[in-house]
Amino acid sequence: MTLTQWLPLAVVCSLGAVSPGPSLAMVLRHTLKGGASRGMMAAVSHALGVGAYALLTVAGIGWLFEQWPMLYQGVSLLGACYLAWVGVQALSAARQPSATDATAVPATVDPSPWKDGICIALANPKLIVFFLALLSQFVDPTSTTSDRATIVLTALIIDGLWYVMVALVLSRPRPLGWLRQRESMIERLTGWVLLALAAGVFLDTFMMVGPL
Repeated sequence: MTLTQWLPLAVVCSLGAVSPGPSLAMVLRHTLKGGASRGMMAAVSHALGVGAYALLTVAGIGWLFEQWPMLYQGVSLLGACYLAWVGVQALSAARQPSATDATAVPATVDPSPWKDGICIALANPKLIVFFLALLSQFVDPTSTTSDRATIVLTALIIDGLWYVMVALVLSRPRPLGWLRQRESMIERLTGWVLLALAAGVFLDTFMMVGPL
């Protein structure tokens, strides 16, 4: 893959990475709970999930979804269920004492950032659409193994770098202090955003299936 061919790919992957959504909320939440190290773990794990979707794209998963639309619908519904579950967890955490309260009772430990990062990536229907609609344009029958590896690594590295940078910036004392003062509000906002996204996926999927 030449530089001229790679640059549009890098731009597309960059736009996909910086697009706000459940992935940003997840990295923000883990950074808020555990600082830079926890946020970066979630960021790296999320990048691995993105890399997995990129690998499936270059391997031809789009053809499978075209042949078996119910497979795509099933993946979307499973993703929506996970987004809804994380949303409920965030709303539950919002009712717990704030970490900035010296008298607070220690809350239940959040799910591992490694698990949360990769699951949010794999469960995000936006990523499925992104890879099928945009990234697949860079793959054709003449693409070499090197070209396909470049596509996967570009998507993985750009996503990882972006969210690691987000975690590092948000974990600095001033922004982290500001965020922790509004921890309950952020948890509630995260929860409702994730539930709204899950509801939208459920609605879109059932409209795709049609009336029974």
